Amino acid sequence: MIIDSLDAPAPGSSLLPTPAGDVYTDPEIFRLEQQNIFETMWNCVLRVDSLASAGEWKTVTVGREEIIVVRTRKAGIQAYYNVCRHRGMRVCTTSEGKNKTLQCGYHAWTYALEGDLVAAPNLTSMPDVDRQEYGLKPVQVREWLGYIWVCLADEPPSFEDTVLGEVRTRFGEVQSIDNYGIENLKLGESKTYEVEANWKLIIENFMECYHCATIHPELTEVIPEFADGLASQRKNGEIHGASFGSDIEGFTVDGSSGVTALPAIAPSQDRKYYAITVKPQVFINTVPDHVIIHRMFPQSESRTTVICDWLFLPEVVEQGMDISKSVELFHRVNQQDFEACELTQPSMSSKAYNRGGALVPSEHHIEEFHQWWNETMGYQRAGATESPMTTSGGSVTTDQ
Repeated sequence: MIIDSLDAPAPGSSLLPTPAGDVYTDPEIFRLEQQNIFETMWNCVLRVDSLASAGEWKTVTVGREEIIVVRTRKAGIQAYYNVCRHRGMRVCTTSEGKNKTLQCGYHAWTYALEGDLVAAPNLTSMPDVDRQEYGLKPVQVREWLGYIWVCLADEPPSFEDTVLGEVRTRFGEVQSIDNYGIENLKLGESKTYEVEANWKLIIENFMECYHCATIHPELTEVIPEFADGLASQRKNGEIHGASFGSDIEGFTVDGSSGVTALPAIAPSQDRKYYAITVKPQVFINTVPDHVIIHRMFPQSESRTTVICDWLFLPEVVEQGMDISKSVELFHRVNQQDFEACELTQPSMSSKAYNRGGALVPSEHHIEEFHQWWNETMGYQRAGATESPMTTSGGSVTTDQ
């Protein structure tokens, strides 16, 4: 690796500006992100098979809301706000369970798994109460890739245009990701990381590989081209699978062979790594014998929970094949990335970074993420307040 010295960023097209530091530290900006991004878009929250039988439920946090996701007897997977329609107490007060109905512990208002109000003290003396109207408030649900996706918007954006649109950008066609049969894979390992960094820093890190030669020795050994600083995600949606090294047998921590290959991948997908960012909170990584999916859940302007799943063919998991070297590779990548993000977060509030930093050419595609952020936050409407993504620092007020 050749490291070129530069005393100060030079003007011109080689270096593009990054957002001002307070975009990553301002609680008000984070509140608006929760409102305008996470509470309006499709969020991937749970694996479908984590709710295996009727009555099983889990709670998840999306934006500022807590949601119950439940497998019903009649309507499949459904989701509701975890708010009793009587006086507002949490209906479910633990993170998961299995029940025939969902009952509030305050006044015993009781709801069917399908959401309708079915019982309450003295309910028969109130025949005018509409049991559907006073049922749990529903949330839109979709299933895709073996995961449950929810959207809190009253009128959700098109799943095909948004979520599947991200896939088309990175794979060229949805059918290309279908080759991996992700919806039929089984969970081999799952790890949860509590990252003391803003969610946007994590996305920006995942999108580029300028850092790979510096902090990812195991990854660049398996995929040598990453040492040159070019990521598999490229500008203008260029579709690129990063090739394994010539002497590498599998996507493992030591380059040894992995487990049983996924049977339907195309020849162009063999010995290749592909990566997709599905905004706002999902990363999909595909290799010939397994798939790695990250889900991000922002907790504050400086803390993010990341859940990473390693998915394999059912027989690999059921027969107890050794997946440890496959898991260890990306686990180390995660640890290395998240440490870098955590060491970056404190500088976002430094006076030395109040005007932001710079993107080198191999990072220019990150500007597309910044452009999306501006548009989604509404800063590029006619008459909208100037975007903090393009200001030179300092607090930003908005008309949101």
